[in-house]
Amino acid sequence: MPFFRYRQLDDLIAEVERLGLSGQIQFADTVRELLKPVRVGHRQLWNALGYHPMEGCDGTTEGRPSALTWRRYERFAMGGGALIWFEATAVLPEGRANRRQLCLSEATAKDLEALLQRVRRLHREVFGEERILCGLQLTHSGRYCFERPIIAYHDPALDKKRAIPPDYPVISDAELERLQEAFVRAAKLAWQIGFDFVDIKQCHRYLLSELLAAKTRDGKYGGSLENRTRFAREVLQRIREEVGDGLILATRLNVYDGPAFEASGKPMEYPRPFVYGFGCDEGDPLRMDLSEPIEWAKELVRLGVRLINVSMGNPYANPHIGRPFDKPPVDGYESPEHPLVGVARHFMATAAIKEAVGDHAAVVGTGYSFLRQFLASAGEANKRAGRVDIVAVGRGALAYPDYARDLLEHGEMRVNKVCLAVSFCTTLMRTKDHPLQQMPTGCVPRDPIYAELFRQLVRGRGELR
Repeated sequence: MPFFRYRQLDDLIAEVERLGLSGQIQFADTVRELLKPVRVGHRQLWNALGYHPMEGCDGTTEGRPSALTWRRYERFAMGGGALIWFEATAVLPEGRANRRQLCLSEATAKDLEALLQRVRRLHREVFGEERILCGLQLTHSGRYCFERPIIAYHDPALDKKRAIPPDYPVISDAELERLQEAFVRAAKLAWQIGFDFVDIKQCHRYLLSELLAAKTRDGKYGGSLENRTRFAREVLQRIREEVGDGLILATRLNVYDGPAFEASGKPMEYPRPFVYGFGCDEGDPLRMDLSEPIEWAKELVRLGVRLINVSMGNPYANPHIGRPFDKPPVDGYESPEHPLVGVARHFMATAAIKEAVGDHAAVVGTGYSFLRQFLASAGEANKRAGRVDIVAVGRGALAYPDYARDLLEHGEMRVNKVCLAVSFCTTLMRTKDHPLQQMPTGCVPRDPIYAELFRQLVRGRGELR
């Protein structure tokens, strides 16, 4: 039976109260504050709605945007949200999570520049607005690199899931120092081609996120919080030194990793104290301990970061934490908790980070898509309470790229356009049975292009797009 059975907002409110979550999940009757301008660093956005960085797994094998990439961002540009956060883009070809992930280099920069210019032009033509903020997420996929995993330390559960042997080499301090060059070079390129901000990605257990949890690692990048944050800190400092204050610094930050889960939906066996996660209670990693994430968020502000996108979980190991769902992904499990518990966890963590950084950084909230047509009501309540600055959607944007436009023009979202949280987009993303060894991803229930791709998948074909 699906979790989401709420036809009216009152039905959802009653469920929230029944689950004892009304302290974290509240709703507003009307959407007002989200439609007003919001400041990020030295820039102003004309509304407080946006799009999370959502990979389409549809680039060329050289890392350039394809026709499907262009289509996705054109839909975002015309969708109304003032924050357009371009997807995870590798700083090195070997740092990609799949063969079709975007990659920023001298060879691909002009292609990304053209896409960015198209986004700005379309938004201006539709809304008459220049006050949008476009940024690029820079990443290295670490242990999830598709060709050769790069690990910062051995995590027994995650190693088991990826079949990484105990003697597999750990990236050295010297190699990490060289990798910093790639991030700085990519950030400079992003600034040169016109992006307003760069996101140094620290989420979902990719390399920089893994470093935050590297408590068992030796050397200057492991052990203490100071050491575990050293890589990101030095990258941010170097970007600021080499680019200046014009480029806004941002990060999408995992504030809670959580333990890995089995296919049964139960946590994998873990040691106590649990030393393999960031933001985890070492005595019980199913519980958050936000003391280190809060300390790091405050330090990020001191380093000049002005935009923090709060996230959590590992899509490969505990997907219910990062994206509460009605139906699990193909490589997942039935949700071990009501998805509203996951939504509340997101809201609580985001509020804690917002309280910690105050007005020194804008904070973007996550975890809204499960709420379907009621997500803006929840976001509005969080905004009014000072618990978030910008509400963005990820899966929801693939399903409903013009959600913000409908809110701006009609004051509500349409029930027949919302994300259903059935994880078909993840099923496409996990599929490698394709001539380019990676199936593109999008919303199967709402977008006919991806509905047809899904039908091909079901029929056992992976035709080229």
